[in-house]
Amino acid sequence: MSLADLQFDNRFVRELPGDPREGPGVRQVHGALWSKVEPTPVEAPRVLAVSREMLDALGLTEAEAASREFARLFGGNAILSDMAPYASNYGGHQFGHWAGQLGDGRAITLGEVVNAAGERWELQLKGAGPTPYSRTADGRAVLRSSIREFLCSEAMHHLGVPTTRALSLVATGESVVRDMFYDGHAAPEPGAVVCRVAPSFIRFGHFELPPSRGDVPLLDKLVRFCIRRDFPHIDADGPNALGDWFGEVCERTAVMVGHWMRVGFVHGVMNTDNMSILGLTIDYGPYGWIDDYDPDWTPNTTDAQRRRYRFGQQPAVAYWNLGRLAGALAQLDGDVAPLQAGLARYVEAYERTERGNAVAKLGLGAFRDGDLELMTALQDWMKATEVDMTLFFRALCDVDPGTAGPDDFAAAFYDEGKRRIGEDGLREWLSRYAARLADTVGDPARREVMRRANPRYVLRNYLAQQVIDRATAGDASGIAELLDVMRRPYDDQPGREEFAARRPDWAREKAGCSMLSCSS
Repeated sequence: MSLADLQFDNRFVRELPGDPREGPGVRQVHGALWSKVEPTPVEAPRVLAVSREMLDALGLTEAEAASREFARLFGGNAILSDMAPYASNYGGHQFGHWAGQLGDGRAITLGEVVNAAGERWELQLKGAGPTPYSRTADGRAVLRSSIREFLCSEAMHHLGVPTTRALSLVATGESVVRDMFYDGHAAPEPGAVVCRVAPSFIRFGHFELPPSRGDVPLLDKLVRFCIRRDFPHIDADGPNALGDWFGEVCERTAVMVGHWMRVGFVHGVMNTDNMSILGLTIDYGPYGWIDDYDPDWTPNTTDAQRRRYRFGQQPAVAYWNLGRLAGALAQLDGDVAPLQAGLARYVEAYERTERGNAVAKLGLGAFRDGDLELMTALQDWMKATEVDMTLFFRALCDVDPGTAGPDDFAAAFYDEGKRRIGEDGLREWLSRYAARLADTVGDPARREVMRRANPRYVLRNYLAQQVIDRATAGDASGIAELLDVMRRPYDDQPGREEFAARRPDWAREKAGCSMLSCSS
């Protein structure tokens, strides 16, 4: 199928009220959920990478992706006749404070494609130019952040984590000026555009903005639209629609965060405008993976002092964000009991994921009392001894707990002194673990379950930064190479051991390899 054969439905702009004014001029937009705006063309769009899985989902071929028209379309230089480009209008709580109107400041949705299987995919360009919601920014994105978003969207999918996706990464041939460290030293960087893809890009913040302005009718329209389009199994006109829908949003959010905790992912900016109503990981900015296990770690330099969005706090922050969503929805109905029930459903669902993570990551067969304490004891030891989370759990898959010792986990330690101090603690924990496994599943079954829960490969920040450095220097081949590794994160891949190594010492403090800013 060619690009011209894509079938667009565009229900968001067809069924919901839009801004009567067109174009990108910055403004407060009232009574509308979207503004018509087209991408701003770039100088020399060139495709750097594509996801073949997303090409397949849309019915496109790799030959199509190599065409000039593909680069023009997904670089922002062309619009198909059936597209209806827009930027959406939403608000949000940022770092715990209400921020008012935010909106798509550099994201422009091209339209909603319905593929041959009946699946709906919104195509959204990030970095495509100014919109009414760009505030003082230029609506563009730099290559380094675009590479990170492209790679992580697909890596998370292959890890089994609910996520938005990425179709393409296009270089613009233009420079973007950014102050990477917020230290007054702005500099030009290569620009790029990512085509993000999801069944819906509706966020918690979409539902927060209308009631903050007293526009409850607009909130009601949005809720009913969202249920009909994105939750069609729920009767939008039924007496329990609001509670059933909110409860499912809560459960999906719990499942998503549970996956984050399982693989060691830290989102970095869990503002309510960065929370998907579908329970998908969205907005890959200053994210990171836990290297040495530290529940207090955040990859976001902006959050370095308060650490609001640190790794171990993510389940609680998600609950807080759902509480803000519930507060907005409460204006639709005086009965808050269904919303309270939804929040309770989040707690129950997250507790299930926590138990499930312990069972799967440790290969315990079935959950028993004491298993969470066993996992907590291990995590406490890992933090105290500066042990790499991914490497330790993967090594645990391959040992006999009854005979294993500290040497079997040597590759996971970052500090030799802490390793020596922690050896007795590890032996004690392994003894407890072996006793717990004594009458459970057989060893081959245990190892197989653990390998499916504990990845060999994750998108560590230093790996992404190495690719970024190469691409900035003119060699973009590393993007596809790293993506190919991340396509099979649970498999041993002979010859690719370098991608499974712990963070090198040189990367501990190097910009982009540990903590990052929001500047992109």
